[in-house]
Amino acid sequence: MNIAAVGCIHNDVETLLTFVERLSTLEVDMIVCTGDFTDSFFPRGFDRKDIGTLVVEELRSLGKPLFVVPGSWDKELIDFFEAEGISVHGVGKMYDGLGLYGFGGAKTPFSLPFEPSEDELYKGLSAAYQKVESARIKIQITHAPPAGTKVDLIPSGAHVGSEAVRKFIELHKPDVAICSHIHEAKGTDTIGNTQVINCGRFPEGHCGLIEIDKLKVTAKLVSLI
Repeated sequence: MNIAAVGCIHNDVETLLTFVERLSTLEVDMIVCTGDFTDSFFPRGFDRKDIGTLVVEELRSLGKPLFVVPGSWDKELIDFFEAEGISVHGVGKMYDGLGLYGFGGAKTPFSLPFEPSEDELYKGLSAAYQKVESARIKIQITHAPPAGTKVDLIPSGAHVGSEAVRKFIELHKPDVAICSHIHEAKGTDTIGNTQVINCGRFPEGHCGLIEIDKLKVTAKLVSLI
């Protein structure tokens, strides 16, 4: 099974169309989106749910199962994702032997709509994880990257990821932890035996590819440019 991981679309529906078409050329069996479907402004006549709906419909056009968490801009979309049956925000879901679980949102300096505390993040991941403990392969999906890794670095050299996300990885050791949020820190790292991937900003042509062959799991960053 191959999983494509995309994130940080930030309202850019026009560019999204181009890269969804290119993504369709990869052999993938599932799509994961790590949030920030929307941003601070919208085209005239559109609201946040309109944009969220357009993005979901475009990702669904690939004809693959879709699982998502909200980003820091997506608080108003949480109920919509749940109603669509695609949310793994505070929820664990089993699919074809995989256990997918996660929690969205992330802290920023800007007081964005959805910035859960570290305690909320950890408790949300814990509740979700309970539903997938028996899975042979576990996939963690967050918007926030784990702290102290290559995938939470900003240009100043500071680590700005979540300590709660890192602590949860260290304790429960998922096979892969997928995130985004820090666009410039796209790439991969490891925490123990967990492969960590920041899939970057999809409208810039970046996505993650998680390849699962029996019990062997490999995560890598892919350019669609």
